[in-house]
Amino acid sequence: MRNISRLKWLCTIMVEKPYGVMIGMRVRVGAAQTHSFATGAYSGKSRDDADAIKMIVDLRSSCSSGCVELKKKLEQCGVAASASTELVVEILSRFRNDWESAFTFFLWAGKQRPHSVREYHSMISILGKMRKFDTAWALIDEMRSGSCSGSGSGSSLVTPQTLLLMIRKYSCAHDVGRAIHTFYAYKRFAFEAGMDDFQGLLSALCRYKNVPEAEHLLFCNSHVFPFNTKSFNIILNGWSNIIVSPRHADRIWTEMTNRGVPHDAISYSCLISCHSKSSNLTKVLNIFRRMNKMNVEPDTKVYNALIFALGKAGLFKEASNLMKTMQEKGLAPNIVTYNSLIKTLCKAREIDQATHILHDMLHHGLVPTIRTYHAFFRILSTGDQVFELLEKMKNTGCPPNTDTYIMLIRKFCRWRQLDNVFKIWSQMSENGVGPDRSSYIVLIHGLFLNAKLEEAHKYYMEMKDRHYLPEPRTEEMLQAWLSGKQTSKFQTTDGEVDQVDCTQPATNTKLVIPKKSPQEKHFRRQPESRKVVRERGFSFWEQ
Repeated sequence: MRNISRLKWLCTIMVEKPYGVMIGMRVRVGAAQTHSFATGAYSGKSRDDADAIKMIVDLRSSCSSGCVELKKKLEQCGVAASASTELVVEILSRFRNDWESAFTFFLWAGKQRPHSVREYHSMISILGKMRKFDTAWALIDEMRSGSCSGSGSGSSLVTPQTLLLMIRKYSCAHDVGRAIHTFYAYKRFAFEAGMDDFQGLLSALCRYKNVPEAEHLLFCNSHVFPFNTKSFNIILNGWSNIIVSPRHADRIWTEMTNRGVPHDAISYSCLISCHSKSSNLTKVLNIFRRMNKMNVEPDTKVYNALIFALGKAGLFKEASNLMKTMQEKGLAPNIVTYNSLIKTLCKAREIDQATHILHDMLHHGLVPTIRTYHAFFRILSTGDQVFELLEKMKNTGCPPNTDTYIMLIRKFCRWRQLDNVFKIWSQMSENGVGPDRSSYIVLIHGLFLNAKLEEAHKYYMEMKDRHYLPEPRTEEMLQAWLSGKQTSKFQTTDGEVDQVDCTQPATNTKLVIPKKSPQEKHFRRQPESRKVVRERGFSFWEQ
């Protein structure tokens, strides 16, 4: 009961405190604080834009026959021809998980006025996410021709950021070859690929777990792009925080030392973070001592990694003291600092301490982010608490994202509360966070594990209709169920036929008794006579 009351108090201060701290102090807002039309808080834009967005989203929802119907309705909707870039980008963001609707709207908007670079980038990002790379390149060719600029000068709209966007999407699809080819295509667009562009390629590869390929690329291009600390830090961060491999992180660290590449505060923060995630507190403290010995001044990232390591080890008092040390040295704890401590406290189910840290965070003018809410979602124990905190999340201008909904779908599936699962699923679309591939996979697996096989198959077919590629495991799971369903139906039909035949007079029939194998013949007399054979590390009964 005490925990429930604390959670109610938590929900209250998450709503009231952020606005209270705005009076008389400067509020530092986290990245996830940006308002969006997903919650009806599209601040700074005209009411006309808000109405236009609602109208177009409703048009898409009412279209049952696909993009042809959407195109006709868009032409008849009466939205102003001079639609702002912000409006177009916001609607594309709403349609980001439905590339066909997004592309239909994009083409319609292009007839009203020429597209801006930002609009092109939004559409290319959606196409790349859905692996429609040919269509994305067609848009880049259109940007290059300058026919879309409307200025008549024919100047290209393609920028290095456009190509970097394609590199990131290829990296996300683990198509490293095409990502590298896109980097070498800079010259074709009259761009000179410099060190920053090369490091952008390395970052894109590492971000999506292509760290071995990025490391190979770094060493193979050392004659063109000389080694420096930042390039090595990108690879070190990939092994430390993306793959989380202490062995490879230590190897890259040693490689930097052997090649004379100096370590900076970012290098130390990467290595400390890696070993803290591996729960090796002794190693973390040794690295920090080495850092002080080398006179490298720790920054906020280093302290954040240390606080997370101490919190994960259950040393919450020491973590709080380290936070005070930061302040004494003139380093103000940021939202990541507080989230690191709140996350570990919630994981240890120390609700009182977690809410105390949250109160301190709000007192210092920091507003909760998605990660803050996720930490508290994990300790909730009832559906009412989940939906209450979800509502508070929207009211404070920090709308839930896809990761939030995926986490809650998993939670309700574990609790076998399927009504709440479908309630969350419907809220995703209502709040403009349409289900993506990951959402479908989590929902299908959750329904399957709750023995809701028909519903799982329905969403599986819906997923395929949206051109999402299912995971091999999902495919195998449902194909096995369909195969078993067909076999069961066939056996039932055979049983009915046999039953009808048995009612007929048994004339001119002869009972045929199949011969038993030697093993079956002597099984009762020698029940332990079966032999076990081993093959490729597995044990089998001898046939």
